[in-house]
Parts: sequence; C-alpha cells; structure tokens
Amino acid sequence: MKEFSPIKEGKVREVYDNGDSLIIVATDRISAFDVILKNKVTKKGAILTQMSKFWFDFTKDILPNHMISVDVKDMPEFFQNEKYDGNSMMCKKLDMLPIECIVRGYITGSGWESYKENGTVCGIKLPEGLVESDKLPEPIYTPTTKADLGDHDEHITFEQSVEILEKLYPGKGADYAKQIKDCTISLYKKCADYAAEKGIIIADTKFEFGLDENGNVVLGDEMLTPDSSRFWPVEGYKPGQGQPSFDKQFVRDWLKKNPDSDYKLPDEVVEKTVDKYKEAYLLLTGKEFDK
Repeated sequence: MKEFSPIKEGKVREVYDNGDSLIIVATDRISAFDVILKNKVTKKGAILTQMSKFWFDFTKDILPNHMISVDVKDMPEFFQNEKYDGNSMMCKKLDMLPIECIVRGYITGSGWESYKENGTVCGIKLPEGLVESDKLPEPIYTPTTKADLGDHDEHITFEQSVEILEKLYPGKGADYAKQIKDCTISLYKKCADYAAEKGIIIADTKFEFGLDENGNVVLGDEMLTPDSSRFWPVEGYKPGQGQPSFDKQFVRDWLKKNPDSDYKLPDEVVEKTVDKYKEAYLLLTGKEFDK
C-alpha cells in the first residue's frame, strides 16, 4: 500500500497529493484567534466535510466546485480506514487565488466594532442607526488577504484585490476580482435564503476560489461550515445584542472570558461545540449526522 504524507498542513486541515487530484482531510483540531487549540473535537472534521458536500451540491448551478468525491472507496487504499472515512474529500487541483472572499449579511463581530467607531465596515460606509446583529440592507463584500499559519489575515479593498490578482494574472486581475466578488454575493444570497427557511441565519461567511486548467473560476476549500461562517438560530433572533450561535463563537467567547486557559478547553465546552455543529447539520440537511 502506498503511504501518503501531507504536502500541506493548515490549522485544521491536511492536504495530500493524489497525482491528478488532491485529498483534503478535515481533522478534529479546532482553532480560534489563529491559534490551534490543545483539544480535539470528536467528529468535527467529518461534520464539516459532509456539510461542505451538501453546499457544493446545492450551489453547482451557480458555478463549478472542486469536489470529486467524499467516498473513501474512490480514494487510494491508504485512506480507506476509519481515520479518514467521512472527513476526507477528493478534489480537483486548482490554482488557488490568494483572496479570502468574505461576505457579511449582518453586522456583528469586528464589523460591529468598526461601525461603532466610524460608521464603516472595512471602509464601506453603512446607514446610520444600525444596532448590533442588524441585517444589512444588502450583503457587503469585504475581502482579506490569506495569511500564512500564525499570521493574521488583513482586510483589503476591492480595488486592492484587483491589484493583487493583476500582478499574478496580467490583463485578467479586474475580471477575476469581479467574478469572485459576484460569485461570493450570489452564493451567499442563495444559501442564506435556504438556511433561513431551515431555521439558521448565516450572518457572514467566507469563500475561496481557484482557477482550473482552462483559467475558469472554480469554488474550492470548504463551504458554509461552522468553521468558516457565523450561524445563528432564527428562533429568538433579536437585533441590539449578540446572538447565540452554532459556530466557533461559543469557543471564542469562552477563551475571552478565560485568558489564562493556555488554549485548552474544558470537556463540556468541547461537547457543547460538537453538539452545536451536529444541530446545524441536522437543520440544514434534514438528516442526523451519522458518519
């Protein structure tokens, strides 16, 4: 049996080269504030992978994505065991664009802090009189650079995203920047409308895109998981305050309240986190998580 070693390790994922494809494994590691925590969250990687699969299938009418299969039987023998079953996705190889495409439909988090200071979010002027967790009149696009492990992503303007892409793809920067912005908004609107019907508000999220061998824009990475999004319950939603969530905000809040934790969570926080992920999966897909 051929042994595989990761060619790239992120905060929570490992990437393996499978010749003409990649195999992306979502581990049970969890990160917050750009730090990998000392706990593992059991089944987290599988929940995120299966949730991404659901959304990739749901949005393939908007643009193609990189998913080939989440069935380990389609992968080399090395991956055909319990460690990789459910949390692995075989994907097309893409030339990934160095932009994180963030879309915000509600004002919260760092966006709310910025708005309180000067009425803007990432330089975008918003209407006066908004309160915390308000729905925005229209979703806004606030891209960032993609930081290396241990560094922080930096907010950039749309114009700066054009400049970054133009340096890499002369003559095509403006076109690619517009395409990924338009796709980000379209994906968000379709998925947020669907999720709201199922009882979940998608407050904000991020997408990543790459280019295929013909230079076409393709959706990559993960999609609309609790790791890359803020999910709030529709039930009990009340602007003017923070909202309960289905995502890592629960972990972030605990860490803020316990600055001496050395990034180690108590067992009950870990259990509540995975329970929230499972609840979100059930609401969105209509199925109990059973991988």
